[in-house]
Order: sequence, then structure tokens, then C-alpha cells
Amino acid sequence: MQKVTVKVDGMMCGMCEAHIQDTIRNTVPDAAKVKADRKKKTAVFLTDNVPEEKVIRRAINKTGYTYVGMSVEEAQEKKGFSLFH
Repeated sequence: MQKVTVKVDGMMCGMCEAHIQDTIRNTVPDAAKVKADRKKKTAVFLTDNVPEEKVIRRAINKTGYTYVGMSVEEAQEKKGFSLFH
């Protein structure tokens, strides 16, 4: 399982976060634990199949928000520990 962090500019409220989360779920069908955070300007999710960066960029930019970048790391799941603080 991979943890993907997408940097997104332009989120201003909870509805913006929900819009980005929906966009990720629609773009990455196996995305799990999708969480957008307007203050951190990120969207984080878990997936077994990391999408190509250009696919994520296109989907985010198409919504009117600005794709800034993406990073991928091995998910570190521990019992009783949440990846999202």
C-alpha cells in the first residue's frame, strides 16, 4: 500500500476539500482514506495502484484548483496508529 500526497492550491473551505476528495475517488478507483486539508494545501490517500502524475494533475486542474505536486511513499500502518494526524 502506498501513501500518496498531492499538493493542491485554491482550497478555501470544507466544500473545496470535499470536491478534491471526490475528484481523487473518481480518478483513483481504489483510493482509500482520502483526506483533503485546505490549511495544509494537501490531499492524502492510500492506494495499491499509484496513478500517473499527469492523470492526477489533469483531474485536479480540471476542477479549477491548482495541482502543485505529488509525492509517494510506502504506507506505514501500525495497529492503533492512524496515518492521518
